[in-house]
Formats: sequence, C-alpha cells, structure tokens
Amino acid sequence: MSSLSVLLALIAWALALLLLMEAIRAWLVLSGQVKANGFTPGNEGLSPFMQRLARAHANCLEGLPIFGGLLVVALLADLAAITDPLAPWLLAARLLQSLIHLASTHPTAVTLRFTAFSVQMGIAAWWTLQLGQALAG
Repeated sequence: MSSLSVLLALIAWALALLLLMEAIRAWLVLSGQVKANGFTPGNEGLSPFMQRLARAHANCLEGLPIFGGLLVVALLADLAAITDPLAPWLLAARLLQSLIHLASTHPTAVTLRFTAFSVQMGIAAWWTLQLGQALAG
C-alpha cells in the first residue's frame, strides 16, 4: 500500500466514522429520541458508544494534520520511498486505535489503544527525521 493510498484511506476512515455518527444521529432525530438541535460535539447525553464514536472521529481529525501532512510532504518532495514502507503500519495502527476506542473503555482496551497510538507517533517521528534529513540534502 503506497503513501498516497494510505493518505486516502486515513481520510476515508475519518469520513466513514463521521457518516456512521450522522446516520445514527439522523435515526435518533427521525425516531423522536433526540431533537435536531439536541446534539453536542462530543455526543454528551447520548449512549456511551456515541460518545466514543465522537472521540474516535475527533482523534482521526486531530491526527490527520500530522500523519497526513507528513505523507503529503513525502509525496510532494518525491520522497514516498521514505514513507511507503511504514505507511500501511500507520494505517493499521490508526484503524486499530479507532476500533478499540469504539469497543471499550476497559483499562486493558485503553492500554491497547494507547499502544496503537504510540505506534503512530513513533512512525511519525521516524518520518519527520528521515524527511528532514532528505530535504536538508
């Protein structure tokens, strides 16, 4: 999986979480369970799953400028050879982090979720160093 494919997949995953959240919100409105103006950004007052969904989506958006930005830098500088090898691992760690977030807040799940995030941070740090060195010439 190339850096470009992973960049698209990161965007698609954030969009998928948003679409899921909005589909559930639409159902809640149409079924009369929540008023159309009764939502908060964090889905407070809704089910624990909806609150975790809001946070998982926010996590994707928070990470996109860093992880996606590094992929864009590599692509624009024709340095995808630096990001390509670890790009699928970054995506896998992001998906795992989100799925664990959706599934549980049990302490073990939180530890696993943080581990998945740590993998992403480690990859981003490595890419930053490697891209910085390559761009410095």
